[in-house]
Amino acid sequence: MIENTLETYAHARCSVRRIEWDILSTQTIFGSTSRNMADSAAKRQTDSGPDDLNVEVKKLKPDHENGRQEAESENILSAFKTSAVLNDSAREKTIFIHGKVTDQDAVVILEKTPIRQDSLDELFSGSSLKLEMRNDIYSTYRLQAPPHLNEIKTTVVCPATEKHVKKYQRQESFLVEETAEDYQSITLAYIQKQSFSMQWVYNILEKKAEADRIVYEDPDPQVGFVLLPDFKWDQKQVDDLYLLAIVHQRNIKSLRDLRSEHLPLLQNVFQKGKEQILQHYKLPASQLRVYLHYQPSYYHLHVHFTKLGYEAPGCGVERAHLLTDVIQNLQSDPRYYETRTLCFPLRADDGLLGKFKEAGKL
Repeated sequence: MIENTLETYAHARCSVRRIEWDILSTQTIFGSTSRNMADSAAKRQTDSGPDDLNVEVKKLKPDHENGRQEAESENILSAFKTSAVLNDSAREKTIFIHGKVTDQDAVVILEKTPIRQDSLDELFSGSSLKLEMRNDIYSTYRLQAPPHLNEIKTTVVCPATEKHVKKYQRQESFLVEETAEDYQSITLAYIQKQSFSMQWVYNILEKKAEADRIVYEDPDPQVGFVLLPDFKWDQKQVDDLYLLAIVHQRNIKSLRDLRSEHLPLLQNVFQKGKEQILQHYKLPASQLRVYLHYQPSYYHLHVHFTKLGYEAPGCGVERAHLLTDVIQNLQSDPRYYETRTLCFPLRADDGLLGKFKEAGKL
C-alpha cells in the first residue's frame, strides 16, 4: 500500500503467523494456550487507510505430517519481550506491540473478536460475575467468559523490518492530489523502482496457496476472478463481512490502468460477486459496499465487498471508489482514470509522500 509506505508483500518477504487464543482474560494473554490458524505464511499487507487497526496475512496449509503447527503456535510468543506499544485503540479493542522473539524483531497485533449473537445464551449461563458497583437500578460487573468465547485474534509479523514498525506507529496523514502527469512522473516511477512482487497473488490464482479459502472462482482469463474472505473478517458473523475479488488478468495494477475495454471484467466481478455473497451469506446486494482502493495496498486489481453497515478500514471517500461509479465513469469516458486527478492519503513516513514533496507538490 502506498499509503502505508507501499510496504507490500514483497518487502523483506516476512514470515507471518496468525494465531487465535482462547483466554480467560486479556491480562493473561501471553500465558494462554493458543490455537494456530496458519503454519507459515508470507505477509499480506493491510488494505486500509492510516487509521486501520487490522492486518491481513496469507495462510498456508498446516503441516499435518510432522505436527509442527501446534508446537509453533505454542512457542512463538513464549519468548516475546515487549519493547514499545506502537498504537492502540480502546474503541476498536486493538493494540500493536513492538518487541523481540528470541533475537528477531517482531510486531504483534492483538484484537478482541466480536461478540456473536449465537453465543449469547452460553455467554450468560457459562460466565462468572464479580460485582464492581451497585447504585439503585445500576450495577457493573467484571464478567469472566468461558475461554472459547473470549478469544483474541493475534497476528505476528516476524522478523519485522523497520518499515513494519513504522507502518503500525501512530502517524499524521496527508492528502495528495495526483494529476495524470504526476502519476507518470512520480507514482508510477516509484512503483516500478520498488519492484513489488505479486507472487503471493499468483499463488492464490494458481491454487498454490489458500485454495481452501476460495468461496468462488470464475476461471475465465479475461473476465474471471477468485472470491475469498479478507483476513480482517473472522467469518463468524455477516455484520463485518469482508471479501476480496482478485482478478485473473495480471496486467492491471490499479484504478489508473482501467479503460473501457475492462468494463466486461468489472461488470462480471460486480454481478457474480453479489450473486455469490447472496448465495453463501444470504446478504442482498442492497446491503453491500463494493469498491476499489486508490492507492491500493498491492498492485494487482482487486475489488472489496463489505457489509454496508460495517466501517471497514479504508472505506472513506478519500480512498475508496465505488465499483458502480467506476463502471459509469468508464462508460462515459474510456480514459477517465488515465486522465483525471485522483486524491489519496499518505502517511508521514510514506516513501511516495517524500517523492511528492521533492517534486514540490506538497
